[in-house]
Amino acid sequence: MTNTKHDFSQGSVKRLVLAQALPLTLAQAVQLLYNIVDRIYIGHMEEVGDIALTGLGITFPVIVLIAAFTVLFGTGGTTLFSLARGRGDADEAENILGNVFALLCISSVVLFVFCYCLRRPILFLFGASEDSFFYADEYLKIYLFGTFFSMISTGLNGYINAQGFPRIGMVTTIIGAIINIILDPIFIFTFDMGVAGAALATIISQAVSAIWVLHFLTGKHAILRLKKEKIRISLSRMKRIVSLGLPGFVMQGTNSLVSIVCNNQLQLYGGDLYVGIMTVINSVREMISLPVLGISQGAQPVLGYNYGAGKNDRVKEGIRFTAILGTVYTLLAWGIVMLIPKQLIAIFSSKAETIAIGAEMLNVYFFGFVFMAFQFAGQSTFQALGKAKQAIFFSLLRKALIVVPLTLLLPAIGFGATGVYLAEPISNAIGGLLCFFTMYFTVYRKL
Repeated sequence: MTNTKHDFSQGSVKRLVLAQALPLTLAQAVQLLYNIVDRIYIGHMEEVGDIALTGLGITFPVIVLIAAFTVLFGTGGTTLFSLARGRGDADEAENILGNVFALLCISSVVLFVFCYCLRRPILFLFGASEDSFFYADEYLKIYLFGTFFSMISTGLNGYINAQGFPRIGMVTTIIGAIINIILDPIFIFTFDMGVAGAALATIISQAVSAIWVLHFLTGKHAILRLKKEKIRISLSRMKRIVSLGLPGFVMQGTNSLVSIVCNNQLQLYGGDLYVGIMTVINSVREMISLPVLGISQGAQPVLGYNYGAGKNDRVKEGIRFTAILGTVYTLLAWGIVMLIPKQLIAIFSSKAETIAIGAEMLNVYFFGFVFMAFQFAGQSTFQALGKAKQAIFFSLLRKALIVVPLTLLLPAIGFGATGVYLAEPISNAIGGLLCFFTMYFTVYRKL
């Protein structure tokens, strides 16, 4: 616990944030390959690539819903875990870890049963057409069998990073992604399994990642371990875990809500083609957003540790660095997207119509992307310092209170399918600025 290598109250704050953020970003980039590689291979399937990709997009809200519960317990516990480490309370930190593991196990079983039994009405509710349902169902009914592995590998990996082992955490996703990349073409093309093969490759790779995480957290190299006697649910700890995990849960949950509304509106105003394009654009957004997301998430254990240790000057320095670095990156990323939109869409489809319309919609969707840096900086600060109410509010504000109404309104007043894509940049500007400046005046200036 006293090893200065893992003591975030010592040394350069900038260096500590980068030491956490860079491996975390790389790990998340590799983890993203789980879904991105699936979409690339499926999008280039002969004859049925575009409609199969549309079907895959319909399953996105279900996958995000599973991720939301992973974040609810995993991220909420990580914040408490970091605060306990900062206070030097190893026993409480291990109790939190055991509590989170139990919650992830139980919720994974409940989610699997619910989503598997009701997948047909769920997929049609989420925007499936008669043509796209076949591919959506073929993928989802296999993918759901990996719910436990997905939640364990993702939900517990943060406890490796929070102990100062970001490189070990990075290996978690690298192992899984490499396996997925190897198995995808074998199952999809060689075994001619199509969409089902992509799902099977994903759950096998997630299983290996989960085994790796559990092996490390129960082994001798971890500073704080997952112990059998600590695996139990304490209602008082669960309440604190859930309260701090709610911002991330709301953000993921509202992502699912937005995806459902978008798919239905696009189906109404544009059809399967536009639903498939949104699937591609979401993939591009996930790739482009990774570094700024990694920066903000990498800063959280550093901010939380120093806040728990009473080092407010270091907390302020971390907030400043995170905001500036995120702003610079998002400006550069925005410029790149504007320069090569067709090339980015072509990664996922070879159909000329999809590339042409997709490039146009990509430029609309990414307009003002820089404002996302403000959202991430404000959101991560609230969460790292345990300001759950503020973090929840701004998660809800941007997605549920701005994006969803605009997604319903803009197409109806004459923008058509384009209005669905236009809702995103408007919400980024309004929500991002409000989140950041509220954090600045209510938290930063008072530290």
